[in-house]
Amino acid sequence: MNTQSTLIRNQTIIFHPSGTLFWEEKSMLLISDVHLGKVSHFRKFGAAVPWNAITRNFELMDEAINFFSPEEVVFLGDLFHSSLNSEWKLFEQWMATVISKVILVAGNHDIISPLKYENLGIDVLSEMISDEFLLTHHPEERDGYFNFSGHIHPAIRLRGEGRQSLRLPCFFKSTNQMILPAFGTFTGSHILEPKHDNEVYAITEDAVFKIELSIPNRGRHFS
Repeated sequence: MNTQSTLIRNQTIIFHPSGTLFWEEKSMLLISDVHLGKVSHFRKFGAAVPWNAITRNFELMDEAINFFSPEEVVFLGDLFHSSLNSEWKLFEQWMATVISKVILVAGNHDIISPLKYENLGIDVLSEMISDEFLLTHHPEERDGYFNFSGHIHPAIRLRGEGRQSLRLPCFFKSTNQMILPAFGTFTGSHILEPKHDNEVYAITEDAVFKIELSIPNRGRHFS
């Protein structure tokens, strides 16, 4: 398992191949856009989505939690895709195994009553501020703060010397913002075009690696 780390405002941030981000000084694990219930929603309407896509989400969350042993787990929105379905029971069972404090920063898909989450011991917030850091679902710029967010499902397209092309989910950093990749195994992604002041950390199945950006005058090439 190959992680990567960086310093943001003198805080240690570690990127995990699951798509989670660990804030070491706060012992806080950030997870965005899990979209639980989405697989069941599509299966209900006849989509041929394998059942193991559901259990994989829980396996990956366990993997990240076991790796970091965080005091807090913060979901940056879109934890559940839509209304209640059969996956809620699985989520209840999973929550019974989690000893970390769990917080949901609500996203646009989080339409389930906050009371359902609170009954499981989950705090539901519209945003979260910790020191100089602002945690939201939608990317937001606010004077004086560094923003952790999700929603965009960022990805990077890598091109080789020929016509080879590879699309990978990524952590996408600008001067005052870090956008986390979508965590869910059944979610799409949106390719972002880096500029000179961006940092991109791409994800493979078992590694995170920083992309060295080379942006010539004509066109863009990622090496």
